[in-house]
Amino acid sequence: MNKQIRKLVAGLMVLYVGLFAALNFTQVVRKDELDADPKNNRQTIRDFNRPRGPIVTADGVVVAQSVPSVGDDQYKYQRVYPTNDLFGNVTGYYTYSFGSTQLERTQSDVLMGDTGSQTLGGLLGGTDNTGSVQLTLRADVQQAAADALGQQEGSVVVMDPSTGAIIAMVSFPRYDPNFVANHDAKAAEDALTFLDAYPGKPLLANAYQENYMPGSAFKIITASIALETGVTSLDRVFPTETQWTPPQTNDPIQNYAGHECGGTMVEVFYRSCNIAFARMATEVGPEAMTNGVRAWGLGEKLPIDLPGAAASTFCGNVLPCDAAFFEPQLPLLAIGGFGQGNDLMVPLHMAMIASTVANGGRMMKPYVVQATLDHDGGVLQRTTPSVWKTPIQSSTAAILTSMMVDVVNKGTATAMQLNNGVQGAAKTGTAQLNAGDEPQRSHAWIVGFAPAEAPRYAVAVILKGTSAEISAGTGGRLAGPIAKQVLDFLFASEQ
Repeated sequence: MNKQIRKLVAGLMVLYVGLFAALNFTQVVRKDELDADPKNNRQTIRDFNRPRGPIVTADGVVVAQSVPSVGDDQYKYQRVYPTNDLFGNVTGYYTYSFGSTQLERTQSDVLMGDTGSQTLGGLLGGTDNTGSVQLTLRADVQQAAADALGQQEGSVVVMDPSTGAIIAMVSFPRYDPNFVANHDAKAAEDALTFLDAYPGKPLLANAYQENYMPGSAFKIITASIALETGVTSLDRVFPTETQWTPPQTNDPIQNYAGHECGGTMVEVFYRSCNIAFARMATEVGPEAMTNGVRAWGLGEKLPIDLPGAAASTFCGNVLPCDAAFFEPQLPLLAIGGFGQGNDLMVPLHMAMIASTVANGGRMMKPYVVQATLDHDGGVLQRTTPSVWKTPIQSSTAAILTSMMVDVVNKGTATAMQLNNGVQGAAKTGTAQLNAGDEPQRSHAWIVGFAPAEAPRYAVAVILKGTSAEISAGTGGRLAGPIAKQVLDFLFASEQ
């Protein structure tokens, strides 16, 4: 009898150990897999019946928060976005049926109170252990940038060149996440379907998730590489000409609108002579030119603390982007030297280009999260500014600054002459998207910073060539006033 009991006990122990192992495997090893399974909505239901902390701008404006649900809603909380569409591409949305995006996704553990220190604090101090996210963006500057952009399709980015902190980042068209965060799954789906089909990709944060031909704004990069390699200098004089034929072709390159252009390095920069920069890129050569653009971060996704960042490129979609790509097609290298051809730049990256010049050659990592805080306001994590690239020497940055000042004072960016004697530095761009026999279509750009002598703000503006008015204009005439309006607002707000 005792022998049979021992066998039974041993069998039960084996079954218990097996059950224990299976439960642990399911709850620990497969936890992430099961949480992500779209058929498993238990965790989602629990989350929507828990509080979730706010996302707050640098000037104290709440841009995302949870409020008690009203009526016969089956969930206790509703996520709302008080500024509507103004910060949608930064906060993203938090939904029951369609998941979450942007900061609502990347900072979800902080907002729900699920980080290690918050969980411990909740056990020791109470039930509400939610956290909050403090942004670098200012609501007043974001609104000023949105007002300046208006309903023109494009983007505006403003950042601190010494830290990489983004102060404003807005695009048009954009979307209101309140319509997507609806607990009514059908209404949320209809909103997403409408936004998905809407021209201009409002669900994308175009300012950092898209790239566009930069036109002459790219000449900052070409000039820097030519200066760093010794191909050019301030005392170099380029011939005054209307066209120039690069090697390997009989098809000549012309200046913008066929104008005659040339002169000293300073003159060809502020007059934006295409031929001079085509010559420079060709003289620098495929290897040094591709190495030079890589030093500026082209070919790499931007290291911003938001998901889905795009990359700028000097070779379009061709990988790898190296000397071998250009050696048999030097005309394409020449065209790339003045921002046409295969050149594609992310608007945020162009703000980083201007910031690098302003910051003495150091390109800082861009970020939108200043800090994450616990429920009592204690700092969980604070962003420490860090250098991403150092593409140029401080002496080259000083030369570029001087030339960009001339662009504002007597070149193509006179529309960015700021109020109250604040000296700006800038470079414009008009990226021609059409073939020679097609109706003109172009993007309008300006990138710059101010004050030139002690920079505090860098800006990039692009207006996409989706309308006849934009396509018929230039970066200086159309994007310049937008940059001026935003920078004037910033300096006026400091008084």
